[in-house]
Amino acid sequence: MVVRKEKRNRKYHGTRSWGVGNIKNARGAGDRGGVGVGRRKHRFTYFTAKAPWMIGRKGFTKWRPAKLNAITLAEVNAIAKRGEGSEIELPGRKVLSNGELERGVTVKAAAFSKKAAEKIRAAHGEAVILGQGKVETGKDDAAEKVQA
Repeated sequence: MVVRKEKRNRKYHGTRSWGVGNIKNARGAGDRGGVGVGRRKHRFTYFTAKAPWMIGRKGFTKWRPAKLNAITLAEVNAIAKRGEGSEIELPGRKVLSNGELERGVTVKAAAFSKKAAEKIRAAHGEAVILGQGKVETGKDDAAEKVQA
Protein backbone atom coordinates (compact mmCIF):
# COMPACT_ATOMS: atom_id res chain seq x y z
CA MET A 1 0.00 0.00 0.00
CA VAL A 2 1.32 3.41 -0.93
CA VAL A 3 1.66 5.95 1.87
CA ARG A 4 0.55 9.32 0.55
CA LYS A 5 1.34 11.37 3.60
CA GLU A 6 4.02 10.92 6.23
CA LYS A 7 3.14 11.08 9.90
CA ARG A 8 3.81 14.40 11.52
CA ASN A 9 5.21 13.17 14.83
CA ARG A 10 8.66 12.18 13.65
CA LYS A 11 10.52 13.90 16.45
CA TYR A 12 12.31 12.10 19.28
CA HIS A 13 11.83 8.59 17.90
CA GLY A 14 14.58 6.38 19.19
CA THR A 15 15.63 8.81 21.91
CA ARG A 16 15.26 8.20 25.57
CA SER A 17 14.88 11.74 26.91
CA TRP A 18 12.37 13.34 24.48
CA GLY A 19 14.37 16.54 24.30
CA VAL A 20 14.26 17.42 27.99
CA GLY A 21 17.86 16.65 28.83
CA ASN A 22 18.32 14.21 31.66
CA ILE A 23 15.42 11.74 32.04
CA LYS A 24 14.76 12.84 35.60
CA ASN A 25 13.86 16.36 34.36
CA ALA A 26 10.54 15.18 32.92
CA ARG A 27 9.52 12.88 35.71
CA GLY A 28 6.78 14.77 37.59
CA ALA A 29 3.75 16.83 36.73
CA GLY A 30 5.74 20.05 36.95
CA ASP A 31 6.95 19.87 33.36
CA ARG A 32 3.54 20.24 31.75
CA GLY A 33 3.17 24.00 32.17
CA GLY A 34 -0.45 23.98 33.20
CA VAL A 35 -1.64 21.83 30.32
CA GLY A 36 -1.49 18.56 32.20
CA VAL A 37 -4.12 16.51 33.97
CA GLY A 38 -6.89 18.70 35.34
CA ARG A 39 -5.81 21.83 33.44
CA ARG A 40 -5.66 23.79 36.63
CA LYS A 41 -2.84 26.27 36.47
CA HIS A 42 -3.34 28.85 33.72
CA ARG A 43 -7.01 28.23 33.00
CA PHE A 44 -7.88 28.89 36.65
CA THR A 45 -6.40 32.38 36.32
CA TYR A 46 -8.72 32.99 33.37
CA PHE A 47 -11.76 31.95 35.39
CA THR A 48 -10.90 34.12 38.38
CA ALA A 49 -10.10 37.18 36.26
CA LYS A 50 -12.50 36.98 33.32
CA ALA A 51 -15.37 34.68 34.34
CA PRO A 52 -15.77 34.62 38.14
CA TRP A 53 -19.48 33.82 37.86
CA MET A 54 -18.59 30.34 36.56
CA ILE A 55 -16.80 29.29 39.77
CA GLY A 56 -18.94 27.22 42.10
CA ARG A 57 -21.89 26.79 39.75
CA LYS A 58 -23.02 23.21 39.78
CA GLY A 59 -26.36 21.43 39.64
CA PHE A 60 -29.75 22.96 40.26
CA THR A 61 -30.55 26.14 42.12
CA LYS A 62 -33.29 26.21 44.72
CA TRP A 63 -36.45 27.97 43.61
CA ARG A 64 -37.40 30.94 45.74
CA PRO A 65 -40.58 32.96 45.32
CA ALA A 66 -40.05 36.51 44.12
CA LYS A 67 -40.12 39.19 46.77
CA LEU A 68 -43.08 41.56 46.66
CA ASN A 69 -42.45 45.26 46.22
CA ALA A 70 -43.81 47.26 49.15
CA ILE A 71 -46.17 50.21 48.77
CA THR A 72 -47.50 52.33 51.63
CA LEU A 73 -51.03 53.55 52.27
CA ALA A 74 -49.78 57.11 51.74
CA GLU A 75 -48.76 56.19 48.19
CA VAL A 76 -52.07 54.38 47.64
CA ASN A 77 -53.86 57.51 48.86
CA ALA A 78 -51.91 59.63 46.33
CA ILE A 79 -52.90 57.21 43.56
CA ALA A 80 -56.54 57.38 44.71
CA LYS A 81 -56.44 61.21 44.58
CA ARG A 82 -55.02 61.21 41.03
CA GLY A 83 -57.34 58.51 39.68
CA GLU A 84 -61.05 58.91 39.18
CA GLY A 85 -62.05 55.29 39.71
CA SER A 86 -62.87 53.68 43.02
CA GLU A 87 -60.63 50.68 42.34
CA ILE A 88 -56.83 50.48 42.48
CA GLU A 89 -55.00 47.40 41.19
CA LEU A 90 -51.45 46.75 42.39
CA PRO A 91 -50.11 43.41 41.07
CA GLY A 92 -46.85 42.21 42.65
CA ARG A 93 -47.16 44.69 45.55
CA LYS A 94 -47.69 44.38 49.29
CA VAL A 95 -49.61 47.23 50.92
CA LEU A 96 -48.10 48.43 54.20
CA SER A 97 -49.86 50.53 56.84
CA ASN A 98 -47.67 53.66 56.76
CA GLY A 99 -50.02 56.60 56.11
CA GLU A 100 -53.78 57.09 55.97
CA LEU A 101 -56.47 56.52 53.36
CA GLU A 102 -58.79 59.53 52.99
CA ARG A 103 -61.62 57.92 51.04
CA GLY A 104 -62.94 54.41 50.67
CA VAL A 105 -61.52 52.62 47.64
CA THR A 106 -61.17 48.99 46.64
CA VAL A 107 -57.48 48.12 46.71
CA LYS A 108 -56.44 44.95 44.88
CA ALA A 109 -52.88 43.81 45.67
CA ALA A 110 -50.83 40.64 46.07
CA ALA A 111 -50.68 41.00 49.88
CA PHE A 112 -51.65 43.29 52.75
CA SER A 113 -50.31 43.79 56.24
CA LYS A 114 -52.96 43.33 58.95
CA LYS A 115 -52.84 46.96 59.97
CA ALA A 116 -53.13 48.16 56.35
CA ALA A 117 -56.24 46.01 55.83
CA GLU A 118 -57.76 47.44 59.02
CA LYS A 119 -57.05 51.04 57.91
CA ILE A 120 -58.57 50.41 54.48
CA ARG A 121 -61.66 48.92 56.12
CA ALA A 122 -61.88 51.88 58.54
CA ALA A 123 -61.96 54.24 55.53
CA HIS A 124 -64.96 52.24 54.17
CA GLY A 125 -62.83 50.55 51.54
CA GLU A 126 -62.07 46.98 50.59
CA ALA A 127 -58.77 45.04 50.52
CA VAL A 128 -58.81 42.27 47.90
CA ILE A 129 -55.93 39.83 47.41
CA LEU A 130 -55.20 39.33 43.71
CA GLY A 131 -55.26 35.79 42.41
CA GLN A 132 -57.33 34.50 45.31
CA GLY A 133 -60.34 36.78 45.05
CA LYS A 134 -60.79 36.92 48.81
CA VAL A 135 -61.10 39.94 51.04
CA GLU A 136 -58.42 40.50 53.65
CA THR A 137 -60.15 40.90 56.98
CA GLY A 138 -59.00 42.17 60.33
CA LYS A 139 -59.53 40.59 63.75
CA ASP A 140 -63.00 42.14 64.22
CA ASP A 141 -64.49 40.41 61.14
CA ALA A 142 -63.05 37.06 62.22
CA ALA A 143 -64.66 37.44 65.66
CA GLU A 144 -68.03 38.31 64.06
CA LYS A 145 -67.86 35.20 61.84
CA VAL A 146 -67.22 32.97 64.86
CA GLN A 147 -70.19 34.43 66.76
CA ALA A 148 -72.58 34.05 63.81
